[in-house]
Amino acid sequence: MSDGRSKTMRRFAVFVILFAFWLVFSGHFDTFHLSLGLICSAAVAALSYDLLLPEPLSSSAAVIAWRFLLYTPWLMYEVVVANFHVLRLVIQPSRLQPQIVRFKTYLKSDLAKVTLANSITLTPGTITMDVDDDEFYVHAVSSQAAMSVVEGDMERRVAHVFLEPEHAARPIGKPER
Repeated sequence: MSDGRSKTMRRFAVFVILFAFWLVFSGHFDTFHLSLGLICSAAVAALSYDLLLPEPLSSSAAVIAWRFLLYTPWLMYEVVVANFHVLRLVIQPSRLQPQIVRFKTYLKSDLAKVTLANSITLTPGTITMDVDDDEFYVHAVSSQAAMSVVEGDMERRVAHVFLEPEHAARPIGKPER
């Protein structure tokens, strides 16, 4: 595939992703809002497609996209569970044990590391404070929240999404640290 055609395909893929998010999050389906979404999505895709898709699309990109779609409901479930945990901490503040957890990740790609950091931060009770090469620094409000980070279930799932080879033999749900 020629370079020009590859850029066009990536721009179109980014446009579709952005417009889908626009539709989901705007909640407005009238002509004005749909046309505004089309224009904004097209402009952002034209200017910054290489930030989301820096390399030409491959068959692995489709696998990664599919796996990410499957990862999202699991992450939303974890967010709900963590919300109940934080609610319990609000009711029983004596269970609060704020701490900073440091762990080394086995993820190699920057996108996988960013996804892990954002997933940790999205989960109530934990915030990714810093990522220094392969080391993550996470603030956790309780021992239970800290353990959930250290166990590495989220890291293994992110590795599975991004086809990280070192994680292929590790079953999801079983910590190895």
